[in-house]
Amino acid sequence: QVQLVEFGGGLVQTGGSLRLSCAASGRTFSTYPVGWFRQAPGKEREFVAAITWSGSNTYYAASVKGRFTISRDNAKNTVYLQMNSLNAEDTAVYYCAARGSASYPVSRESNDYNYWGQGTQVTVSS
Repeated sequence: QVQLVEFGGGLVQTGGSLRLSCAASGRTFSTYPVGWFRQAPGKEREFVAAITWSGSNTYYAASVKGRFTISRDNAKNTVYLQMNSLNAEDTAVYYCAARGSASYPVSRESNDYNYWGQGTQVTVSS
């Protein structure tokens, strides 16, 4: 079993930065692909970014590419999401999620992820 906890959300002004962390329990976490998703009020959950187990490949939604960076430190069982140049459209609850097997590929689909954190609120004020 893997348990995920997100940290680092908060209130930031337009143009500011935040770094989210996703800390995991479970020795197998370091072998799983991980994704970040977000859900704004009244909207469906959407893909933000994903990373392979080794960190060698990363994937981004078009809306965040060039502004957000996903990375991981497997020695610390932690995945990060560095968010720069934030704007009001980035306001949402951000979730990290892990796929359930080392053999699963990275995915942009939330239904493909087995483990989820509780989410952390990011609010960007204009």
